[in-house]
Amino acid sequence: MKRRVVITGLGAVTPIGSNVDTFWNNLLAGTCGIETIDNFDTSDLKVTVAAQVAGFDPLDYLKKKEVRKNDLFTQYGIAAAAQAVADSQISGKIDPTRFGVYMGSGIGGIHTFVSECEKINTKGPGRVSPHFIPMLIANIAAGSIAIRNNAQGPCLPVVTACATATHSIGEAYRTILHGYADAIIAGGTEGSINRLSIAGFTNCMALTTESDPLQASIPFDKRRSGFVMGEGAGALILEDLESALKRGAKIYGEIVGYTNTCDAYHITAPHPEAIGATRAIKETVDQAIAAGINLDTANVYVNAHGTSTPLNDKSETLAIKNAFDKNISQVLVSSTKSMTGHMLGAAGAVEAIASILALRDGQVPPTIGYREADPECDLDYVPNEKRVQELDVALSTSLGFGGHNGCLAFKAYKGE
Repeated sequence: MKRRVVITGLGAVTPIGSNVDTFWNNLLAGTCGIETIDNFDTSDLKVTVAAQVAGFDPLDYLKKKEVRKNDLFTQYGIAAAAQAVADSQISGKIDPTRFGVYMGSGIGGIHTFVSECEKINTKGPGRVSPHFIPMLIANIAAGSIAIRNNAQGPCLPVVTACATATHSIGEAYRTILHGYADAIIAGGTEGSINRLSIAGFTNCMALTTESDPLQASIPFDKRRSGFVMGEGAGALILEDLESALKRGAKIYGEIVGYTNTCDAYHITAPHPEAIGATRAIKETVDQAIAAGINLDTANVYVNAHGTSTPLNDKSETLAIKNAFDKNISQVLVSSTKSMTGHMLGAAGAVEAIASILALRDGQVPPTIGYREADPECDLDYVPNEKRVQELDVALSTSLGFGGHNGCLAFKAYKGE
């Protein structure tokens, strides 16, 4: 028997705020979190800007000795999850065996990988940390969060590159929908801004070399030239509606659709006809319609993947148009990556949070830095300033290396 799944807690660590309220207020204000990189030498790198996390102190969430034993991506994930759990007030109010964690990462502990490679090369194998493997592996954030919250139910670390967090939330949704858990901490986390990552993404022609932070991430603008690396984490508490009502939980909204597809085309480039992305969005829209959304009258917001790369933005525009067809005029689209950069495995989670809050507040965050229209990107991208608009449904899309596509749909919960 299918159940209804709602969101009862949110947590965020981002380049424009290390809690949900700051993050959301800065999104609506059009605050750019991209800056010149200041924590390592970029003199020999082509890329000199990134969206680094602002205002985060790991000691707010971990003891000093724990900070040393957890890679940055795990620290971010633990923090976002702690915020979401506190926001939901779910601790002690749910059967631990029915409480899960789906926290993914696109890359995992790459800071640890770099530092331990330096150790073995300069000091020998005896100096490699005994914590190297636990700090490195991509599942450790999910495992650590489960330990901290006594979440003994299903625990999975989804790893689908830039679609990671969207798939984490979507698969958690399905798990609750079909009765395998009552609540799940779901999202994604990433902490991978270092010299090696920057060099790798640069050499595969993914990053912009624009040095002006305000003109670096400009999704859907004709001048776009690549994405900007970001970092951080997002976490959502997904919960069975009956469970949430029984304990009197605050409900942010309801998930009414999720689809996971693959282009099966190329390891980094999207399909030129956007076949997989179109299907992901269209099938998610169809699920939302089945849940009561009347697309002919609905006001729709799509928080787009919108990476500011030439191929992605063109392909994603086509996918959105294909999926909504005659209803495309009712759709507002924006890319919050214009402010947060591309948070990789965490992107889908913070963008899902933005979608949910847009529904709650009737305010659509802008795509900042937008100046020059591209004929191949011809939708309403909410340029430069937020839009006040009551919404009926919000979608969040993610498109990852490997051809991974994911789409989530949310609607407000009004006690029906």
